[in-house]
Amino acid sequence: MQSYTIGQAARLLGVSPDTARRWADAGRVPTHRDDTGRRLIDGEDLAAFSVELAGSGGEEGSASYTSARNAFPGIVTAIKLGDVAAQVDIQAGPHRLVSLLTREAVEELGLEVGMEATARVKSTNVHIDRT
Repeated sequence: MQSYTIGQAARLLGVSPDTARRWADAGRVPTHRDDTGRRLIDGEDLAAFSVELAGSGGEEGSASYTSARNAFPGIVTAIKLGDVAAQVDIQAGPHRLVSLLTREAVEELGLEVGMEATARVKSTNVHIDRT
């Protein structure tokens, strides 16, 4: 069975090694020591903990971070659900933004027409027209 060091587990969980160490010290994820004395986490235990962590939304009070700087807060004006895909329209001031995403994502976010939402745009191509 694959085992991971605290540092490796931290990288896979997206947290600092100190956070992973605190979780291990608190017994949230079981560890054992190898022949050299390093603390290791069994792969099955780490997988189960990562699913539990994702289901709880991470650490309580943790902020959401993104590199997408173009945020358009608005209101959901339309949702078209297909079997697999979905289309969500957001009106952000004078701007209509349309996002194509999975139906599962719409359901997990609990999106409904009339609710507040923020569209974030990150693009490798930006076109500018002279008016």
